[in-house]
Amino acid sequence: QVQLVESGGGLVQAGGSLTLSCAASGRTFSSGVMGWFRQAPGKDREIVAQIRGSVGTLYYSPSVKGRFTISRGNAGSTVNLQMNSLKPEDTAIYYCAAGSASYQYDYWGQGTQVTVSS
Repeated sequence: QVQLVESGGGLVQAGGSLTLSCAASGRTFSSGVMGWFRQAPGKDREIVAQIRGSVGTLYYSPSVKGRFTISRGNAGSTVNLQMNSLKPEDTAIYYCAAGSASYQYDYWGQGTQVTVSS
């Protein structure tokens, strides 16, 4: 059984930093896709960042590009999201997701709350 477990969320002031971590058990995703999504109250879930394929092609949402950094480690069993210069609009539940194919997400974590105060 595949599980994704996020950690590292919390409350931070605007301009601060947080690092989210996601650990996968049951399989690894070194050639698939691993990413972070978020959902703010009253809004649809949106992709934040992803790392895809064995080459590690990166994608960032325009709203976080230059502030967030995604990284994959431990042969595709972990994925981290370093978040800098946080803004109140970054407040959301952040979800880790992964897939064996490079374009499909099959597994999701339970989510971790990130709150940025102004």
